[in-house]
Amino acid sequence: MKNKKKLVWNSPVVLCFAALSFVVMVLNLLTGGLTNRLLFTTYRAPLTSPLTWIRFFTHVLGHAGWTHYIGNMSYLLLLGPMLEEKYGSKRILGTMAVTAVMTGAVNFLLFPNTALCGASGIVFAFILLTSFTSFREGEIPVTVILVALIFIGQQVYEGLFVRDNVSNLTHILGGIVGAVIGYRLNRRLR
Repeated sequence: MKNKKKLVWNSPVVLCFAALSFVVMVLNLLTGGLTNRLLFTTYRAPLTSPLTWIRFFTHVLGHAGWTHYIGNMSYLLLLGPMLEEKYGSKRILGTMAVTAVMTGAVNFLLFPNTALCGASGIVFAFILLTSFTSFREGEIPVTVILVALIFIGQQVYEGLFVRDNVSNLTHILGGIVGAVIGYRLNRRLR
């Protein structure tokens, strides 16, 4: 029994987020969409309602369907553990919270007739944050430029020319949050 293997909870914030999102997805299916409308989607609602403020944070846990959930969780589970190991659980949780509030608030202010749910803003924050992992003071990694051009450029293009239910602005905002946090964190860590 020398080679006994054990499961390791290697990325607590990312794994808890994925598990919570899974529970929210199941609850949404069981309630016919009621839980998403009530707690896990942000939309224009009175600011006097405490739920409006809660949804600025919780909309990232809700997803429109299994394809939406699986797409977001695939990226989060791929990128998140590496980022959580490098920057720590507290910083990753902070990045996720800032991204959630930014995307929720901007959607609330600019798109009064549009509901928003899903973790894609966080996914794009993680994508840009990942490109900063080899950042050094006084240098701009070519990968940062290419990732920004490819991922953000695609979102700008799709936002202008493709009509679908994807919030491209959320992706762009998430990418900006990830880039700013990645730059600031890596400046401090060097």
